[in-house]
Amino acid sequence: MLTKNQGIVLSKLKYRDNDLIVKCYTKERGVVSYILRGVLKSKKGSSKTIYYQALSQLQFEEVFKTNRSLQGINDVKFSYIYRSVHSNIYKSSIVLFLSEILSNALKEEEKNESLFNYLEIALQYLDNSEQYSNFHLLFLLKLTRYLGFQPENKNLEFPYFNLESGIFESFNYGIYSISGENLTLLKQLLGINFDALQSIKINAKQRREFLNVLLHYFELHLDGFKKPKSLQVLNEVFH
Repeated sequence: MLTKNQGIVLSKLKYRDNDLIVKCYTKERGVVSYILRGVLKSKKGSSKTIYYQALSQLQFEEVFKTNRSLQGINDVKFSYIYRSVHSNIYKSSIVLFLSEILSNALKEEEKNESLFNYLEIALQYLDNSEQYSNFHLLFLLKLTRYLGFQPENKNLEFPYFNLESGIFESFNYGIYSISGENLTLLKQLLGINFDALQSIKINAKQRREFLNVLLHYFELHLDGFKKPKSLQVLNEVFH
């Protein structure tokens, strides 16, 4: 069955000598893996690999068969052409990091148009933004809403936040309670949009520590979630 779809590239993997397996988060079907046969064989084919960079936004025609784990793909083009995401070293390190997280976190093979729209719009914001050093923090925090473990936005005056339960608390209940600078930053980021990010002033150490808190939060709420290998690169770029 030939159908039109849109997708955001989560990962790609060389398969055999000339094939590529590309995992996308699609508008119509959620997570889908596609096999591109022979795409690495010819110069003409190799030029097409530009479409499959991390978090590229594509539109295409797919050959979809429900009994297959790898689908076919035709007539690929960009649905949005990035201006800076892949050429700016800081933005590209963010994109590499987020693509690894999304590839790890997104498993559902079913339509979730609101999540797709969020990813699409947020990444376009990153592409056009001139202040982006905290983008990944807010991106991950907002992503929790679509994954089902958004922090409860109540009792913000309480001095602790419990990473395990996802609620603000009046007492420290042990290893999953955060306070201090990490708590302050969490409260600042909750409820703001990307265009208000420039009002958040934090240094590299605070950014790194809060990112570790967010990743721990993901680990507690997503089965099998692991810290991305690209975390070290991200921290080095934003040192």
